[in-house]
Amino acid sequence: MDITIHTSVLPHDDPDAAVAFYRDVLGFEVRQDVGNGKMRWITVGPADQPDTSLLLAPPAVDPGVTDAERRTIAEMMAKGTYGWILLATKDLDGVFERVRAENAEIVQEPTEQPYGVRDCAFRDPAGNQVRIQEVR
Repeated sequence: MDITIHTSVLPHDDPDAAVAFYRDVLGFEVRQDVGNGKMRWITVGPADQPDTSLLLAPPAVDPGVTDAERRTIAEMMAKGTYGWILLATKDLDGVFERVRAENAEIVQEPTEQPYGVRDCAFRDPAGNQVRIQEVR
């Protein structure tokens, strides 16, 4: 089988803040920005990985989602329990300091985990948890 990961999705509730964070703080390139106002679907990704993207999308816009489900999604996003992503870098300390300098909400400073991975965690502007592990 020949299957690759093309795109993964995270919700946003402020497209401008999402772009600023993923482009300016994490250094991803913006590949597409479709829609207007808060209803924008934004594709970002590392410049050296053109075949792998992250889609930042407005949550719960599907017409099949009920008002109760929309409220639940909004509550989960506010608590930071709705979306998350795991990234990797060779320079964990450098990335962490850059994120800290931008006043992102820090969940965990760089830590050596008991399962053999050194990582950190913070929240993006929508509350999504972003974990970054160090690759050696």
